Amino acid sequence: MRHGEVHNPDGVLYGRRPGYHLSDLGREMADRVAEHLSGRDVTHVVASPLERAQETAAPIAKAHGLDLATDARLIEAENVFEGKTFGVGDGALRKPANWKHLTNPFRPSWGEPYVEQVVRMMGALNAARDAARGHEAVCVSHQLPIWIVRSFVERRRLWHDPRKRQCTLASLTTFTYRGDKIVSVGYSEPARDLVPAHLRAGAKPVKGGPKAFGA
Repeated sequence: MRHGEVHNPDGVLYGRRPGYHLSDLGREMADRVAEHLSGRDVTHVVASPLERAQETAAPIAKAHGLDLATDARLIEAENVFEGKTFGVGDGALRKPANWKHLTNPFRPSWGEPYVEQVVRMMGALNAARDAARGHEAVCVSHQLPIWIVRSFVERRRLWHDPRKRQCTLASLTTFTYRGDKIVSVGYSEPARDLVPAHLRAGAKPVKGGPKAFGA
């Protein structure tokens, strides 16, 4: 699961920075997904150590009478632009000193290599599989790591256009195992009606409209 909306009035790319919590809407999203999963056979709930992920996972764990576990491998991808506003023509990209970080989109040069994200996320998924073997687990993480591990499992290239990620706020990307092998991947948006239209999967950016920051 990707976490819910974050309170971020300054439009900062918050990345792994502490202190970014769910907004009131984000908490509503988390409650909605907890309700959606209440009838599922969930026996393990684990989250990234960042506040927004912990706060998203908490109502799911509570609904199933479970302790919330933490796995650092589910954390957001590292990014050199953390703490800055980020966009074309404004913020961090106006400074030529930052351009050196944009030289290689395939690795990528501005942050944690995609391959490293795959390794840690697969490790986290496999650990959750083992903790809930024969049942279901919920892992709360962040948009980019979720999309990268899904791309790996579905045998797509890891470098991509961020605007085309199918990983909306509070969405569920489901990995089904048979034994130790992933046999299918699913995607759903239980809180879709709560997600602002410009932040939904597949939404086209509107010139002069609001932007999404962080993940």
